[in-house]
Amino acid sequence: MKIGEVARRTGLSIDTLRYYEKLGLIDPPWRQGGQRAYDDAIVPWLGFIKMLKATGMPLADVETYASLRRKGDDTSAERRGMLERQRAAVLAKIAELQECVELLDYKIMNYAEIEARHRAEGGRKEDESDRPDK
Repeated sequence: MKIGEVARRTGLSIDTLRYYEKLGLIDPPWRQGGQRAYDDAIVPWLGFIKMLKATGMPLADVETYASLRRKGDDTSAERRGMLERQRAAVLAKIAELQECVELLDYKIMNYAEIEARHRAEGGRKEDESDRPDK
């Protein structure tokens, strides 16, 4: 499969694919008439790399993971450990974001109550809902 097709299937740019090749994240493809020709198996691997990056894994760690992957099953414990640590980091980030959602929900509810009071009173009062102590 040519590089353009890999880019289309994965949503990655051709430049990104070349960069990943340079970093060693993907194996160099064989050349067909001077053009890169990739095996179909690269598509799920690139999907996994995209997922790792989406979780916030640094590219250097993705490189380490790819290097371990090339070494085979003897590195499975190390790779599992990397994924477990990344999973824990993702869960911590989810918990942090959940707290943010809860605060946003509180503020939204507070504004809805202010608007309802405002309509009921037919007047305008100073909005103190943005004060840090409110």
